[in-house]
Amino acid sequence: MDDGNELSIALISLLRGVVYRDSDTAKWQALTKRKNRVQDYLSVLGLELKLFEEDGFAYLSNQTELAEQDDIPRLINRRPLPYVTSLTLALLRRKLAEHDARGGDERLILDREEIVETVQTFLPAGTNEAKEVDQINRAIRRIAELGFVRFLNTDRDKVEVMRIIAAFVDAQWLNEFDQRLRDYLNYGGAGDAGAESEWGSAGGDDRDGDSR
Repeated sequence: MDDGNELSIALISLLRGVVYRDSDTAKWQALTKRKNRVQDYLSVLGLELKLFEEDGFAYLSNQTELAEQDDIPRLINRRPLPYVTSLTLALLRRKLAEHDARGGDERLILDREEIVETVQTFLPAGTNEAKEVDQINRAIRRIAELGFVRFLNTDRDKVEVMRIIAAFVDAQWLNEFDQRLRDYLNYGGAGDAGAESEWGSAGGDDRDGDSR
């Protein structure tokens, strides 16, 4: 494969979404081999390559210095996440941190029911349980669409937490969400405690919500 084809493969793969080492070796090799040229090209578009070679994933974000300039359009838009989706993301990130602290298996695989029960403890009392479970399951599916978890092919009730969640849900994100969560609980669940994400493929739409 010549240099031009490798560069095209790397760029197109990134513009479509997250590139994983384990799921597509050819794309990953093309990306890591041409990472400097990839970043040079992306800089013209106001994008930055986030490459985590040790953990085996890569994605795009807006360049930090350009993100604050209102007169420059974004290829990757900020998307408001609903409260239940944000809460589920935060709890999954914490479970990954606890899992890593214990050591052992590198992969974190959870039962869907366990995730639902964990999230329920943070929801207001008196909520219709069936509706609540359905809402959490929709949030899990949305998080899977964003690439932070995946359902196992052998058991759709098992969910693997992908390590890319640690790059997205950082300490600042958690602190901002914790404050919104406190406000949410203080007002008895009124309003929206969701957080914002800068995520998705380039050129994707801004719509989000638990109704998907």
